[in-house]
Amino acid sequence: MSHAPATEPAPPIYELKNVVKTRASEGYGFRLRVPSLRIHPGEKIALIGESGCGKSTLLDMLAFVLQPTRCERFVFRVDETDQDIAGAWKRRRQNRLAALRRRHLGYVMQTGGLLPYLTVRENIDLSRRILGMKDDGTVDKLARELGLDRHLKKYPADLSTGERQRVAIGRALAHRPAIVIADEPTASVDPFAAERIMALFMEMVEERNITVIVASHAWRHIKQLGLRRLAHHTRRSKDGRMAETVVSG
Repeated sequence: MSHAPATEPAPPIYELKNVVKTRASEGYGFRLRVPSLRIHPGEKIALIGESGCGKSTLLDMLAFVLQPTRCERFVFRVDETDQDIAGAWKRRRQNRLAALRRRHLGYVMQTGGLLPYLTVRENIDLSRRILGMKDDGTVDKLARELGLDRHLKKYPADLSTGERQRVAIGRALAHRPAIVIADEPTASVDPFAAERIMALFMEMVEERNITVIVASHAWRHIKQLGLRRLAHHTRRSKDGRMAETVVSG
């Protein structure tokens, strides 16, 4: 009897080794250390912890916004090509990092981050317009899925907090990114709305096979959605002047 060959696992979309970011202010310091981190295409990742534990710092590094203090290896693999992010930082290739971010990443901020002078339609379409993508019905489809189709001509000020977060999710997905990063995406809404929005968000990224990385302080409803939790722990120096968070996964 012949056996089909085992399928090789897809290479990681992120591969980090010995990445460190240190901050200091008025005699106090914080260090985020990532000894090893591998995230594979299509994974749903959760980074759980209280404010100040380094969640946003890690997300900003994964979004190529924040340069590490030290970095042995930081590779981003997209379109079957390894992008040497550590080398791009070292050579100060900010334009290259910005181009990768625009094309391959979507970002959902805690407060939505919508532009107040653009309509709902224009906000969702923003990432596509920046990339010069043509109108192919994507915005209308996303609006229907998110329950926003009757709000497309409204402005952010006319929406509820939950509706604004759904617009932010639509904008993050509209250009079909490889990764969506979400920093406390439901922290501003009530717990019941938060669960509904997160469930819808996860359903949409799963349908599109998008890798998603979510930072949150609420593990209970994140756990129910099947996200892989990154291991992390925080410790403080004896004098309380230095805190270090170590993240791996």
